Amino acid sequence: MNALAATNRNFRQAARILGLDSKLERSLLIPFREIKVECTIPKDDGTLVSYVGFRVQHDNARGPMKGGIRYHPEVDLDEVNALAQLMTWKTAVADIPYGGAKGGIGCVPKELSMSELERLTRVFTQKIHDLIGINTDVPAPDMGTNAQTMAWILDEYSKFHGHSPAVVTGKPVDLGGSLGRESATGRGVVYAAEALLNEQGKHIKDLTFAIQGFGNVGSWVAKLIHEIGGKVVAVSDITGAVKNQNGLDIPALLSHKEATGKLNDFGGGDVMSTDELLTHDCDVLIPCALGGVLNRENADHVKAKFIVEAANHPTDPDADEILSKKGVLILPDIYANAGGVTVSYFEWVQNIQGFMWEEEKVNRELKKYMTKAFGNLKSMCQTHSCNLRMGAFTLGVNRVARATQLRGWEA
Repeated sequence: MNALAATNRNFRQAARILGLDSKLERSLLIPFREIKVECTIPKDDGTLVSYVGFRVQHDNARGPMKGGIRYHPEVDLDEVNALAQLMTWKTAVADIPYGGAKGGIGCVPKELSMSELERLTRVFTQKIHDLIGINTDVPAPDMGTNAQTMAWILDEYSKFHGHSPAVVTGKPVDLGGSLGRESATGRGVVYAAEALLNEQGKHIKDLTFAIQGFGNVGSWVAKLIHEIGGKVVAVSDITGAVKNQNGLDIPALLSHKEATGKLNDFGGGDVMSTDELLTHDCDVLIPCALGGVLNRENADHVKAKFIVEAANHPTDPDADEILSKKGVLILPDIYANAGGVTVSYFEWVQNIQGFMWEEEKVNRELKKYMTKAFGNLKSMCQTHSCNLRMGAFTLGVNRVARATQLRGWEA
């Protein structure tokens, strides 16, 4: 099942549990705006090449729309639509005053030079600049984009609208980015895992972890778990996978990855197949990479007792069912990976005020938001006798539905 179908299915289930009016339910599902643009740029060799860019603005009932821009060959309208909708529920679960959006360009960033990436980003910004804005839609980095991409968008947008640091988040600190933003998604995942495990009477320092994906999010999750005293027994990314039942030396692994660009050949662990990681023997599995990695083929072989979804939509509905029957507790993506958008909100607030926070304050506020959101999620689980995923979806959908009704959606 693709991401959009799975997201719609979860939404409809939440709407049924909440007893939403069918017209309101339909209204909440329809995106506010879908944008598709052709971005034609000259390559370094002088040839012209065209890429398709998307921006889906899903809902603005609770505030400006918010969501990342990804550069990836598989970007298409369906995927962007699903992720925009997920952002609507995610910002509501975290209780930050945003709606949901998402964007992307279908390209392979590794095949483009820095100057080609800059030209592509600037052309994309030129095409959408009048549809984004501080109080309208605030982009952020995502897969294949980073702080530098946001700096280019900020600069291009400012040519049309004047200096506007709050138009994007995830910027370099020198241009008004927030301290703590780079580690925010990973740190939020760890705070979320802590909240779940503490509720189960367990602690990170006593458990073993397998982490799929060792990019920004996965590497921060591994680093923070290692610092707390948890044992990271397996890690994988597109370059390979390593395991060590006594726990990997994460600082050494990070240095090795930085020096060689890959996980293979790391002296402190044994090589394993990347597919094996998802079914590796551990207490907590944390998928931090692409969606749909847990499916009906491998779900039955998962040995973890807890899954913390750091990636967007890593568990498809078939796997969800199989894992639930096995008694595996799944902490859903729309809560677990909300740390990034929460600190993006802090960055936006700092930009609007023109007053920057210390990193300690950013991390403290993030922990407060993640802990409070888990409590609200759990109370929805108790109220509606549902699992954690439906607890999160009912929490998010209920907040957006309330805001929509209060604004007078039928007028």
